[in-house]
Amino acid sequence: MKYIKIKSLLLLLLTLVTMGTFPGQTSANSNKIMSSGQSVYVPVYSHIYHGDREKIFNLTATLSIRNTNIKKDIILHSIDYYDSNGELLKKYLDAPIVLKKFSTIRYVIKATDKSGGSGAKFIVRWKTKSLSNAPIIEAIMISTQSQQGISFVSRGQAIYE
Repeated sequence: MKYIKIKSLLLLLLTLVTMGTFPGQTSANSNKIMSSGQSVYVPVYSHIYHGDREKIFNLTATLSIRNTNIKKDIILHSIDYYDSNGELLKKYLDAPIVLKKFSTIRYVIKATDKSGGSGAKFIVRWKTKSLSNAPIIEAIMISTQSQQGISFVSRGQAIYE
């Protein structure tokens, strides 16, 4: 009898976690963000450190901006790249550009460009005429040296300026 109660409790717990209804769990729909514009902070690593002597491992970084709205364009007003000290290194846009519905744009920081440092970041400013899904803005870092390879992603975070 005790075994049946524990089995039933475990089954209920597994069902709640799987369905995303357990406290602390969320479904994909709970991350839906509607906005008419944001400033988004995206962490970028032009290199990371490894080993006891903090040896530098250079990385290629790709900023990916994905318009998640299937029906509406968004306007990218600025894409600015800053170094670890918060100094502006490069403005990627001279004028606003339209990111068409459901499309993606990317910008690449080469592995040989060490100017950003391990604390580099992008600030992406976007707007739209009416409420829209927020774009997914990520930085993807990757490198292979000798027989080692590393890759990881950092997702942008909306900030107030």
